Amino acid sequence: MSIAENVAHIREEMALAPRAAGRNPEEIQLCAATKMNDADAVRQAIAAGVDCCGENRVQELTAKLREDAYRGAPVHFIGHLQTNKVRQVVGKVDLIQSVDSEHLLRAIDLEAGKQHIYQNILFEVNIGQEASKSGFQSRDILPLLEKIGEFPNICVKGLMAIPPISQNVGDNVKFFQKMSELCVDIRRKKYDNVTVDCLSMGMSGDFADAILWGSTMIRVGTAIFGARTY
Repeated sequence: MSIAENVAHIREEMALAPRAAGRNPEEIQLCAATKMNDADAVRQAIAAGVDCCGENRVQELTAKLREDAYRGAPVHFIGHLQTNKVRQVVGKVDLIQSVDSEHLLRAIDLEAGKQHIYQNILFEVNIGQEASKSGFQSRDILPLLEKIGEFPNICVKGLMAIPPISQNVGDNVKFFQKMSELCVDIRRKKYDNVTVDCLSMGMSGDFADAILWGSTMIRVGTAIFGARTY
């Protein structure tokens, strides 16, 4: 199937899950995870109607920006970001989804201040408490938000999570549920520069379950572009 056909098929599935949960399908955005796909594939995905593109690697982001690959859609950074590469990302993307430490948060805030901009971010939550993955522990999110005023050049738009690799359909529901509950806890309070409008969770194999549990953005790569060749 072509990229356009894949996107159309995903859109059909995206319309079913929110209706089952009593939600408006228009509340959910489709982020094309463009890792290891060239500029032409990215352009095809945008033409097919994805809402945004998500890049995992700074080198690929920089190259595709030079090629104007993202024209017509916002671009997000969704991979692990090292502090020494913050300057190459801040101000270049609409949203950094993968802020996984206070050290990185401070680096982003500092660079945004230098550029006299506000950088939109999501906090990445290590919801499966996996030693091999980065991200905040869920218990650390509320205390961090209590001092978010220390970062005047940051706007926290919500949360992102990458649950453990699932072996069976439904395995990740418990993690999606925990993320949804964390969002509810945050919305009960009022923090400066925090909206929590975005809950980014769900990928090619589990996005329907993620949508049922409140995801507002799914990040899909394989189901759009096909399996990656490493």
